[in-house]
Amino acid sequence: MQPHDNIPLPDYQEYPVEEMQARAQAFYGEMRRRHTVREFSDRAVPREVIEDCLRTAGTAPSGANHQPWHFALIGNPEIKYQVRLRAEQEERGFYDERKAGEEWLDALAPLGTDSSKPYLEHAPWLIAIFAQRRGGVEVGMERKNYYVSESVGIATGFLIAALHNAGLATLTHTPKPMNFLNEICERPEHERAYILLVAGYPAEGATVPVHATIKKPFEDIVSVF
Repeated sequence: MQPHDNIPLPDYQEYPVEEMQARAQAFYGEMRRRHTVREFSDRAVPREVIEDCLRTAGTAPSGANHQPWHFALIGNPEIKYQVRLRAEQEERGFYDERKAGEEWLDALAPLGTDSSKPYLEHAPWLIAIFAQRRGGVEVGMERKNYYVSESVGIATGFLIAALHNAGLATLTHTPKPMNFLNEICERPEHERAYILLVAGYPAEGATVPVHATIKKPFEDIVSVF
């Protein structure tokens, strides 16, 4: 490695093997309870809870440590309404005008999704996640960012896990195209809307499609060499 400024690893915590196994199993059990929800309550969620989850997302690894993400937190009812109108406009093309193509729509059919997105208003919080093509580790930098999609994807995974850990339900929503979010959230052109994450309590009596509970067997997703 080339010479550079380093500090001692500040806060790594090692556990006995038995505790490692117990923690790994407990976390798996916790995450198995996570399900994508499309029916949300309008019950309020303290902004501080969401902000702490966003802090967790901000700890994710990233290319060159540039942290090429921005999270626009939307709780204002009028802005949520605007998001719903624009998202449904795009989704009508996707679903109703069949722009998605028959194969894609056939894959979505077991989930029962369509162009109606009432949860974009009902849920207390929307989080528009933006990927930044340019930036840097310090505010105001204008350098090329690297591994942007990979970095923002990891941070989004951290965020979903943090929100679930806090006791909230989530939904990843990706209307195509999503550039209307740049306009609504006043984000610059060098940022690309990546995911619109819905967060809140599930509605009373909320359901999930049976299809969505099916996970591939361990042997199908893991190879050991």
